[in-house]
Amino acid sequence: MSIVFNLSDQERGVRDLIKNALGSDDTLYAFADEPLYQFNHVKLYNLDIRTRPDAVTYPRTPEQVAAIVGAAAKAGLAVQAKSGGHSYCNFSSPDRGIVVDLRNMKKFSLNTETWRATVGGGMLLGELDNSLYSPHKRAVAHGVCPQVGLGGHATIGGLGPSSRLFGMALDHVEEVEVVTADGQILRASETQHKDLFWALKGAGASFGIITEFVLRTEKAPGETVQYKYSFTSGSWTEMADVFKTWQRFIADPDLTWRFATTATITTLGLSISGTFYGSNSEFEQLSLKPYFPLRESGSTTTVRQNWLDVLTHEAEQVALKLGGGIPAHAYTKTLTFNGSKDNLLDDPGVDKLFSYIEHADKGTLIWFLIFDLAGGNTNTVPMEATAYAHRDALYFLQSYAISDKLISGVSDITKQFLAGVNDVIVNHMKADRVYTDYGAYPGYVDLELGAEAQKLYWRGNLEELERIKAIYDPGEVFRNPQSVRPTVAQSRIATNDVKL
Repeated sequence: MSIVFNLSDQERGVRDLIKNALGSDDTLYAFADEPLYQFNHVKLYNLDIRTRPDAVTYPRTPEQVAAIVGAAAKAGLAVQAKSGGHSYCNFSSPDRGIVVDLRNMKKFSLNTETWRATVGGGMLLGELDNSLYSPHKRAVAHGVCPQVGLGGHATIGGLGPSSRLFGMALDHVEEVEVVTADGQILRASETQHKDLFWALKGAGASFGIITEFVLRTEKAPGETVQYKYSFTSGSWTEMADVFKTWQRFIADPDLTWRFATTATITTLGLSISGTFYGSNSEFEQLSLKPYFPLRESGSTTTVRQNWLDVLTHEAEQVALKLGGGIPAHAYTKTLTFNGSKDNLLDDPGVDKLFSYIEHADKGTLIWFLIFDLAGGNTNTVPMEATAYAHRDALYFLQSYAISDKLISGVSDITKQFLAGVNDVIVNHMKADRVYTDYGAYPGYVDLELGAEAQKLYWRGNLEELERIKAIYDPGEVFRNPQSVRPTVAQSRIATNDVKL
């Protein structure tokens, strides 16, 4: 039960608005005066970014979602959906506004003739995997954190180890049920509200709340090999040579799409790890060992027959690096390496990068630089086919830092270290290119990007997104500090056409 004290006029207004929309069932909402409101309901993931929404709601039906959004639109309040809670800047919890937490919307069904799955917007990736694999032995591609929600993941990209094989999570999305800014419940697909569907597949948080997905599924891989080669005893110069070898290996245009790999740099050194979707004998034919000659203790290879075991191992590796779903003071950056092998970091550039890593002040012991191979099936889709704007990426750099002071935030020194990694790379490679040519993955939200954020996230698709935003959400109901903004001229026209 809420304890009401010293409420502002806005807080009283939000309370009345939500109760009018959802009725008297107080399990459907929580307000900022609730005891332990931030801990029990807001549940910040990145403790470096403090947000305090006016209300967190827990609808059970699309109609209830529509009622919340429609009421918020009339009141001029921001709305953001939350399906897993892993926004790196807590954008799923707007500072003054309403959170629509979809945890009560987890339905699942699978058509065994078409192998299309119908999934609620609040389903977590781990829950989806279990539902697909047992007993159906089906799968979709996605990232490696089981606590992440499908709703945010599959509307911003959804990269993971099997993306080279199957495409990204958003490439599996064939139809959605979505609540738009005017409180309508629409079906969107390649044939219905096609422009909205296009925008949702890459910039979903700016355009609506998806209450239901229809997903294409794949037959789950059978025998799978997971490997890891560790380089922790050599010098940084020796590790730079290993990275050069890794980069030459992945730049091979004929490299099988069944091969996924990551180069991870930490304070302990460098590791090359990943997954091969095939038999151990086929993996051995890739002849990795001549590329990475190792002492026996630095190499592990595990053959797995069960797809869920593969996913569990990947999740465990992330938990060891990043703490899984544990809240922390964190900072993240990304950089995309776009285009052909001619646009990769050359050997002198790699030397500069590893020299910087060796000598830079990091401000924390807990940092990771993760170079993730992309390409494959993901890059067969044209850049303009969806709002996602990195179809030309061969690999991504994902940089993380977590404060090792437990209760204090990430220091400016640490932020400067991660920014410096990107700067060393871009300044070496830039030639006639500008920073925005490289891009940044929008799932790893970076507030330090400032006014360039949207250009880096959506690149050449941004102008079309702004046009569609002006049609479906001219009043910016679905907004956060880095959301898509509507085209101003279009917005004035659309405001007269869209009933709020």
